[in-house]
Amino acid sequence: MAKLDLPGGLGHQSRVMLLSRLAVGAFVAAMIGILALAVRDVGLWTVPALLVGWFLADAASGLTHMIMDYRPCPSGRGLAQIYFYEGSRESADYVQLRDAAMARIGPLDRLTYDFKNHHPRPDALGRRSVWRQIGSTVIVGTLPVSLLLLALWAVVDLPSAVMAGGFSFLLGSAFAQYFHGTLHRDDNPRIVHVMRACRLLMTPAAHEKHHATLKQDFATNCGWSNPVINPLFRAAHRAGYLRDEGLEPHH
Repeated sequence: MAKLDLPGGLGHQSRVMLLSRLAVGAFVAAMIGILALAVRDVGLWTVPALLVGWFLADAASGLTHMIMDYRPCPSGRGLAQIYFYEGSRESADYVQLRDAAMARIGPLDRLTYDFKNHHPRPDALGRRSVWRQIGSTVIVGTLPVSLLLLALWAVVDLPSAVMAGGFSFLLGSAFAQYFHGTLHRDDNPRIVHVMRACRLLMTPAAHEKHHATLKQDFATNCGWSNPVINPLFRAAHRAGYLRDEGLEPHH
């Protein structure tokens, strides 16, 4: 009998895209369920819960950014070769090296590399598709958390305000890299400009403070949590938990 192996017949990039879309589809379904539970009993605590969730999502973006910036990339996978590549990044040679390197690492290491590659080439993040920006985050983080939240509700019947806060947190966390990308391009949807005007998203000028030093203002959603994360980074950096050599891939 012939073996049916459709995913294996796809190229690496196609398999990653397929996995990302399946994960995002499952995440959207979970978020619809969470939203329905959040609005079933709208009350006095709904808006504060949404704001707390948005703050926590901003803090998650900052902590993730801080850790991914300084987390070492795995060696021997070809990541340093593509990071320091001196030729055209649109050449067939580079694309082949990049695809080979990406095939050797998982979603977490791919996310780690993307953060480091973003520093010398900040505009590249803004040119990436939404799938590339949110896929790894959904697979590694927000999909499992959304399913856990639904499981907790099924067991203990969490209040609607808690579900509202969870919805806000998961939405902000899932789109953190997309929001990050909007800081590095001029052509953005109108909703992004409206959210910036409402201080729900930060401005490119505010984010530039991070790129100037790589040692402050790691949050990339609204920046509300930076006053909390900045001293945390300084303490971890002084203690040696976050080392400067982790900022770039090494051979």
